[in-house]
Amino acid sequence: MNIYNAISEWKQDRYDKKLFRMKELGKCPDCNGRGFILTMSSLYIPSFESIFDCQGCNASGQYTDWEIAEKDDIIH
Repeated sequence: MNIYNAISEWKQDRYDKKLFRMKELGKCPDCNGRGFILTMSSLYIPSFESIFDCQGCNASGQYTDWEIAEKDDIIH
């Protein structure tokens, strides 16, 4: 169980660092401020159906919108 706890703590630390960095930049952590999430299929099949709006920030790319959605628990 010790290795499991170490991996869990490492992942949580990475996530916390990403949230801190994105908050400083004012960007949504889910889409990195783009407002949409690219899938692997969108790289190979160019179509508008492959590009999905970010549900975390409601396609704005802003950290404040993501934070409001996270606070209201809209994302999960």
